[in-house]
Amino acid sequence: MGLLRMNIIYENSLWAFLFVTVLCGGGAAFMIGRAAAKGWKPFWQAAIYTMMLGVAIRFLHWGLFAGATLASWRAAQGNMHSPHYYATDTAILLLFAAAGFRLQRRAQMIRQYGWLTAKAGAPGWRTGKDATGQP
Repeated sequence: MGLLRMNIIYENSLWAFLFVTVLCGGGAAFMIGRAAAKGWKPFWQAAIYTMMLGVAIRFLHWGLFAGATLASWRAAQGNMHSPHYYATDTAILLLFAAAGFRLQRRAQMIRQYGWLTAKAGAPGWRTGKDATGQP
């Protein structure tokens, strides 16, 4: 049995998970990471905001795909407050936030300290003698 068949990653449907968590939530988390890096903030601040986004994503899963109405609030409350799916969604969101943070920080380091840094692979930079190409 694969991970997707056992519903370890998603709750109701794969398409709902891909749309809400990966597409919408991932895009928002990527922007959270970029915003933190643009302000020269540490990543842990982006992680806190991403955890708050995880709560909003859980609410969207419950509100859009669990048939939520005011009458069904108490019955569906267990799905909305699932620690397992919150941790899963938030872990995926943290990956997107880390990617946004790292890519933005790389661009900043190369732009601000071009005389000291150079591109090194997709998400990184290098410093020192290797950056300028001089011995």
